[in-house]
Order: sequence, then C-alpha cells, then structure tokens
Amino acid sequence: VPSDYFSPTGQHWGNPLFLWEQMEASGFYWWKLRLRMLFESVDLVLIDHFRGFDQYWAIPATDKTAENGSWVNGPGKKFFDAMIREFGTLPVIAEDLGLITAEVNTMRKECGFPGMKVLQFAFSEDWQQPFLPHNVEFLSVIYTGTHDNNTTKGWWKNVSPEMRQNVSRYLGFETDEESISAALVRLAWMSPANLALAPLQDLLNLDESSRMNLPGTIEGNWLWRCSNEELHSLDPNFLREWTEIS
Repeated sequence: VPSDYFSPTGQHWGNPLFLWEQMEASGFYWWKLRLRMLFESVDLVLIDHFRGFDQYWAIPATDKTAENGSWVNGPGKKFFDAMIREFGTLPVIAEDLGLITAEVNTMRKECGFPGMKVLQFAFSEDWQQPFLPHNVEFLSVIYTGTHDNNTTKGWWKNVSPEMRQNVSRYLGFETDEESISAALVRLAWMSPANLALAPLQDLLNLDESSRMNLPGTIEGNWLWRCSNEELHSLDPNFLREWTEIS
C-alpha cells in the first residue's frame, strides 16, 4: 500500500499479484475453496485490505519500497456477488482503514459488510471524526486498537499532551496510563456499533512490550502469548456488566 499512518514509504508486502481475469474465468473456484475452509473453522472472517478488491496498489517487483506504484482495478463487487451466491450471507468484517474511496464504501455497504472503527485514531480536534463513538454507524465493528496498533496503554504513553487532553475532554474526566485501557474498552462497548472488540492486551492493561505487530517491520512480530497467570487475573465481571448495559 502507499504511504499511510503506519509507514511513510508505504508497506511493501512482497506479494505477487492475482491474475483476476483467470480467477473470474474459473468462477473464483480457488477463492470459494479458501472461504469455505475459513467459514468451517471460525465464526467471523476479517477481509484484510478490503479496498484491494476495488483497486490495489501495484509496484515494480524490484522496488524496495512501496512508494512508486499505481492503482490497478480489482474484481469489484462481482467477486462478492459470486461468494454470496455460493454461501449466502457472508460472516465477514471489511477492513476499510487507510485511503478509502467513495467507491469502496459503496461496495462495502451494497454487500452489507460492517467496516472497522478504531478508537486510537479517533481523538483529533475534529469532533465529527467518524471513529468517535457518537459518530459510529450501526454497520460497524469498533476496536480499541487492532493487531497493527500499539496496546492502548502503550499508545497513551506515546501520544501528545494535546491528544491526551482531547481524550479526557471526550470522556468527561481525567484518565492516565493505568485507567486508559478500561476507559476505551468501555467507550467501544457503549458505541452504536453492532460489534465491539478489544485485544486481550487491552483487557489486561498491558503496555507496549506486549504489542502484537509493527507494520512495515519483519522481526519481533506476532510473538506475544498470554500466560495462564495473566488470563486468570482477568476479571470478567466488568465486561459482563458493560455488555448487559450496552
């Protein structure tokens, strides 16, 4: 993808490009096999980089960064129409973060897929920011942060004083690094979104040393594991109460 919040030189994934014309000629056979296996294994599937089905960022194979590329048309809604004919209603979340066009939003809504809202991205001085809970639409999944974000406690330690002030203004009370995780989890749970998700690290109030992934890097990612002691230290009562209230 081109330059974004996570990487000024873009994200170079090193993936070969799909031959969409051949895939469509086969009736998207391989994709149907892949999705069938996923739907048999999990309750809900996150379609990462959803916008790539409308247009994707293609770069020369020899480039070392993702700066020099161009947008290429993907299969569009006809891909999802084929999947809906095969499976019926699709239990998916559309990852629609980053540079999202009106065409991508239209495709997502026509397919009936919820998009993503991330609270760590919400607290600029623009109170109409679409990630703020009061602006979130029902057809959404709201997160405190995703696997690509810092933990909420780690995020709080690294944001500007102005950002912290914006968070406190929105909450209506002062918070700190020991209480911020619970505060954002509660905001997510009370939002209008159809589904709210929080990483286990935020439920445990862990700092940046427990971050799962740092986009644009290879080493040291996806290593965090929850110990039995940490899991047993989690009090489920506050989640039960907030879920009942919401």
